[in-house]
Amino acid sequence: MTTAILPMFPLEMVAFPGEPLNLHVFEDRYQQLLQDCESGGITFGIPTYINNSLAYGTEMEVTQVVKRYPSGAADIICKGLRVFKLMNFYNTLGERLYAGGEVTFTEERQEPSSSRKIRLITLLSDFYDELDMKTPEINVNTIRSFTLAHKMGLTLEQEYELLQIPSEDRRLQYLIEHLEIALPTLKSVNRTKRLIALNGHFKNFDPLDFEDYNIQ
Repeated sequence: MTTAILPMFPLEMVAFPGEPLNLHVFEDRYQQLLQDCESGGITFGIPTYINNSLAYGTEMEVTQVVKRYPSGAADIICKGLRVFKLMNFYNTLGERLYAGGEVTFTEERQEPSSSRKIRLITLLSDFYDELDMKTPEINVNTIRSFTLAHKMGLTLEQEYELLQIPSEDRRLQYLIEHLEIALPTLKSVNRTKRLIALNGHFKNFDPLDFEDYNIQ
C-alpha cells in the first residue's frame, strides 16, 4: 500500500479522480500552496470535510492557472488523480502555512462488466430525458463512475460513500441503484406536474360504450 505526505486543502465537497475542478485560491496559505505546486511540481490533497471530520479525499494536480489577481489570488484548474485515506493530519506542514497529512492510496479492484456499463448508460439517458436535459456523451468503453458521479444528483453523503468504494464494478452498481430509486420518483413528479398543468382546461375524454355493463 503506497503512502505519502501531501499538502492539504480541505473542502466541504467531494473531488473525484479523473475529474477537472475549478478553484478560486485567495487565502495566504493556499496562495503559498499554489506557488509550491508550480515551483516544485507537487500535488496536494482535497480531503472531504463532512460530519466534522476528515478521512477520505483525492490527490490533485494543478493543470492550469487561468487568472491571477493583484492580491495574489488566482483562478486555477485542477485534476483529480487518486483516492486516499488520511492517516494523520497536521494543521501546518513543517514551516509552510498550509496543512498537510500522511495518506495511503486506495488500490483499484474489479473492472466492471459490459452489461453493467450498458445498464448505467440506459438509466442515465432515461434520467436526463425526464429532466428534459441533454444526456452527457458517454462511451461504453471509457465510462468511469467518478466522472459521472456529479451528473446524477447525488447528495454529498452519497458522493462520499462512492469515493470510499475501491471497486469500479461496485461503484457502477452503486450508481445504478441510485438511478433505479430516483427515476420512478422523478417520473411521478413529472406526471403530477402534467396533471396540475391540465387542471382547469377543457378535457377531451373518449366516450364510453354502455351496451355491455353490469350493476354490482
